[in-house]
Amino acid sequence: MNGSLDVPGTSISRHNSPVEGLPLPRSKAHSRSQTPSPIGIGGLIEKKTGNLALKGRKEATTAVLNVTLAEMIRAHLPALSRFPRAWNLLYSIDQHGISLHTLYDKCENQAHLKTNSGLVTKVGALVVIKDSEDAIFGAYIGDGLRKSMGKGYYGSGESFLWRYVNGNFQVFKWTGKNDYVALCEPEYLSFGGGDGVYGLYLNDTLFDGSSARCPTFDNDPLCSLGEKKGRAVSFECVGLEVWGLGP
Repeated sequence: MNGSLDVPGTSISRHNSPVEGLPLPRSKAHSRSQTPSPIGIGGLIEKKTGNLALKGRKEATTAVLNVTLAEMIRAHLPALSRFPRAWNLLYSIDQHGISLHTLYDKCENQAHLKTNSGLVTKVGALVVIKDSEDAIFGAYIGDGLRKSMGKGYYGSGESFLWRYVNGNFQVFKWTGKNDYVALCEPEYLSFGGGDGVYGLYLNDTLFDGSSARCPTFDNDPLCSLGEKKGRAVSFECVGLEVWGLGP
């Protein structure tokens, strides 16, 4: 099985689609290599980052992501993306209603933000899904979440898929085998692809989804074990949030 390559900041060109609280968990980052990360800017940043706050979710909103799981995901973000001490809720099924159109509108409004210095910076997006069997999984997209507008896939090598299932946390980094990172159309949103499958797929009802091992991330199916359609495992989405990971 080939090794996973973590290539932060690697630019990827666009291509068309190849196909028509939680208990404190055992953190286990998925990697074909167990080599420790070298000490560098990431190590320095870890010393400067404080506790993480999740903002924008109303008290009455049913939560999908909590701080414990968010901190685990944060540890795998690109070094500079670990700086923000607050993540902002961009979209929640429970808070904003079941609408893919609304999801895109909420996320695209936050795709770029001005910093205090006046510079415009990208805002990464974290997609968090809960299925009917209580598995929690999703995708981190460093370029944010936006409609592809018929231009095909977008995204960079700092993106990854992840899952928290049965007490185990895993991250699936970009392999470099293709650049099918994110494809977000009016009828569906998807992450990872190739060989006729999607790593993670959710249709416009925001209820029916599937996950399969894909070349982009060499991931295991992210969801709970369910009905298989070919190589993909189907799931029912019962919770969905998108978080902005900007400054």
